[in-house]
Amino acid sequence: MKIISAFCFLIICLGSVYAQTNDADYVKQNYTKKETYVTMRDGKRLFTSIYLPKDQTVKYPIMLTRTPFGVGPYGEDSYKRVLGQNMLFTKEGYIFVFQDVRGRYMSEGDFVDVRPLKDNKKPNESDENSDAYDTVDWLVKNLPNNNGRVGIVGTSYPGFYTTASLPNAHPALKAVSPQAPVTDWFMGDDFHHNGAFFQMDGFGFFSGFGVPRPKPLKPEEVKNGIKSRIRDNYSFFLNMGSLAHFKERYMGDSVQFWSDMMAHPNYDAFWKDRNIRTRLKNLVPPTLEVGGLFDAEDFFGAQHVYEAIEKQNPQSHKNILVMGPWSHGSWESGSGESLGDQNFGTGVSDWYRQNILLPFFNYYLKDKGTMDLPEAAIFITGSNEWKKFDTWPAKNSVEKTLYLHANGKLSFEAPKTNEHFDEYVSDPASPVPYQDGIQSGRTATYMLDDQRFAQRRPDVKTYQTDVLTDDITLIGPVIADLFTSITTTDADYVVKLIDVFPDDAPNPRPNPKNLIMAGYEMMVRGDIFRGRYRNSFEKPEPFVPGKTAEIKYAMNDIAHTFKKGHRIMIQVQSSWYPLVDRNPQKFVNIYQAKDSDFQKATIRIYHDAQKKSGIKVRVLQ
Repeated sequence: MKIISAFCFLIICLGSVYAQTNDADYVKQNYTKKETYVTMRDGKRLFTSIYLPKDQTVKYPIMLTRTPFGVGPYGEDSYKRVLGQNMLFTKEGYIFVFQDVRGRYMSEGDFVDVRPLKDNKKPNESDENSDAYDTVDWLVKNLPNNNGRVGIVGTSYPGFYTTASLPNAHPALKAVSPQAPVTDWFMGDDFHHNGAFFQMDGFGFFSGFGVPRPKPLKPEEVKNGIKSRIRDNYSFFLNMGSLAHFKERYMGDSVQFWSDMMAHPNYDAFWKDRNIRTRLKNLVPPTLEVGGLFDAEDFFGAQHVYEAIEKQNPQSHKNILVMGPWSHGSWESGSGESLGDQNFGTGVSDWYRQNILLPFFNYYLKDKGTMDLPEAAIFITGSNEWKKFDTWPAKNSVEKTLYLHANGKLSFEAPKTNEHFDEYVSDPASPVPYQDGIQSGRTATYMLDDQRFAQRRPDVKTYQTDVLTDDITLIGPVIADLFTSITTTDADYVVKLIDVFPDDAPNPRPNPKNLIMAGYEMMVRGDIFRGRYRNSFEKPEPFVPGKTAEIKYAMNDIAHTFKKGHRIMIQVQSSWYPLVDRNPQKFVNIYQAKDSDFQKATIRIYHDAQKKSGIKVRVLQ
């Protein structure tokens, strides 16, 4: 049996290598690669890699991606294996263009993280919007056999540059797809959620990406990353102590954006200028936003770019939202069949690529097909099915509240008792892990991992419903609403919405991880809020010890069916480590806090007739 399994594994691996080889051969056989510099209005030249179809019997639209991560492989004799996001695009036939953004790798100029867009630019002033405009203008005027239409697509940081192309777009820009786009690095993407600093991602990213290159260089020539040795991330960050030690021991003055983050702890002009959502008005190109329901990095961006465009543009503007059961960017090439311990069925990503992504660009760039795409295409986990909606949030849903009750109960019925609460001690010296086990880096699967490890801790409060007698689908916004008091002057609040599997849930077959699915607690959504911002992100306020305060915040949207026989659970805690930095639980500037500032806090969560803690959800009808 082991011999057969090993043989099958070898065949699968060889098949994958063969497919990749065939893909690479196809690109070389059907495309000609050119490298050039495109000059921007201020005279800076941006390195641009171009793949032209060899078949010149028809005119082709242009598909552009602008990236800070390099357009490699470099050299006109070295080809990408896939052009566009997948082989469907490669074989469909486009002119594919990839560009190093200003100040990255082989492009000239100075790089600025999430460079703010400028208002009322002078003729020779540039920003990421004008760089996109100037690039599109050059492409349609200089590339042979193009049809005068351009699409822009990008995932993650390239998604930011994709979004930045939209205001006052070039007339030739006909379709734009920001996917998991970096959008607001204080409110919800990558390095902050609701003001709480995601230190593990911040340190991991900027210790490499944040060190500037001395001159235009290819990726293999860049040798200036900051070295760190992390084997157990929980211990590494806990031993680091306060945030001030990162600069002392690692960053120094070499990483400008790290210094900028440490200098701007609140939502001031520095962060507001980098919130591109306010610029998404009077748009012309149709837009397609794509996000992963379990994207640990930039799901906020996909959802909130869509939302901003909906609110700030006429209903006639075509704007589509897609959310699938994906981790960060995995919709580009992965199957989408599974993530972590959960299986979502076959064909998940193929359906999206074949029925949404390719038809969107083909219609607007090639006049191919019909525009019958839905307003929102959402994958419902739990029931594991794609659904189409005319609006988002879905009209056929009603808002309800899941209320916390005494004795760990959770119900759609409001509590009726007087003055009731649970309390726990939050100790910064022993913060609640964000994930079970030992990891060296942040994993993609924590977004839906089993939460039984957390339930066992005394500083995590757990509430769950009775066994469900019918399926219930929660879809759209999730609003945490807690009434609390603390014995100190600051605290964080983590709320997790969890699907509890029944005691007779079968284990997977095969079961290489030796999973026990009976009683499995799958996190559907979780997020954190820094309590000092409960009234204003611009002007934080200390808690008054012992005085009740309300903590109310939006988590990212969900789409999940809690099946009959399951339970719905909510967990509440005050640390999520080392995913998020520790709150000293003392009202000080956390980025400048001393190790001696960290202190224990006793935290109460109220759930009675006057102070109804819970989460607001939408139930699909």
